Amino acid sequence: MASVIPAFNSSMRSDRNTYVGKRFVHVKNPYLDSMDEDILYHLDLGTKTHNLPAVFGDVKFVCVGRSPNRMKAFALFMHKELGLEEAEEDIKDICAGTDRYCMYKTGPVLTISHGMGIPSISVMLHELIKLLHHAQCCDVTIIRIGTSGGIGIAPGTVVITDIAVDSFFKPRFEQVILDNIVTRSTELHKELSEELFNCSKEIPNFRTLIGHTMCTYDFYEGQGRLDGALCSFSREKKLDYLKRAYKAGVRNIEMESTVLAAMCGLCGLKAAVVCVTLLDRLDCDQINLPHDVLVEYQQWPQLLISNFITRRLGLCD
Repeated sequence: MASVIPAFNSSMRSDRNTYVGKRFVHVKNPYLDSMDEDILYHLDLGTKTHNLPAVFGDVKFVCVGRSPNRMKAFALFMHKELGLEEAEEDIKDICAGTDRYCMYKTGPVLTISHGMGIPSISVMLHELIKLLHHAQCCDVTIIRIGTSGGIGIAPGTVVITDIAVDSFFKPRFEQVILDNIVTRSTELHKELSEELFNCSKEIPNFRTLIGHTMCTYDFYEGQGRLDGALCSFSREKKLDYLKRAYKAGVRNIEMESTVLAAMCGLCGLKAAVVCVTLLDRLDCDQINLPHDVLVEYQQWPQLLISNFITRRLGLCD
């Protein structure tokens, strides 16, 4: 049995956490209010052990990505871009008590790693959204930054996702809950995507486009690669599948966007996905870029998001 849950729309209902001019985080769980304590186990945080409003209440931007090292580098980059007085060596991993994820806070920007794939980012998102709720944060924007495989576009192109689609090119995320499959919408915030695209135009020699992103459960077979330990299809079938994806509007492939779009939409959070492509999957399967080029490409989504954040905060001319 399957059911469809649309993305959150503020007109659907009146919420006690919504006030004029402020957009608070909506947790859609009636059991949370009755809990004496909420332990955010994988983040090494809790409502009794930490003063969450005092530490996180001013967060306006949350940037998430797979790699702990890459997210630490982004946090240090944002620290410099925001002109914060705090010394770089004082920027510590808030989740240092666990080895699941890393988290850094630089002013109103929270940076978190989410690991690889839907299961890993799903766990992080549950606890992140509860964290933002407990901290009474409002008007928060969440952006995933990372890398991806392109389809029919040049390596080094930054794709801003308008809709995250599954392996059948459908805008949906299917979550198994007990013995039911619940289908959720994966449309992202249109105005936010367009704002990011406009920001990209101000960066010289920056290749950017808005397109669909296909989210898969696997890096190899699920993405039609011929170089995994298992392969049960031909090169011709692979190319036919990827060409059909391109025709459906897909411009890149990764492994986290659908669940991020679904969960943020349900909880009233503006969200975006911004990923650079490391190869064109119509040409090859393996990433064989020189190391210096790879490092440069990985920095491009960070550059765009830092430009977006500093402009939002009025720190750019």
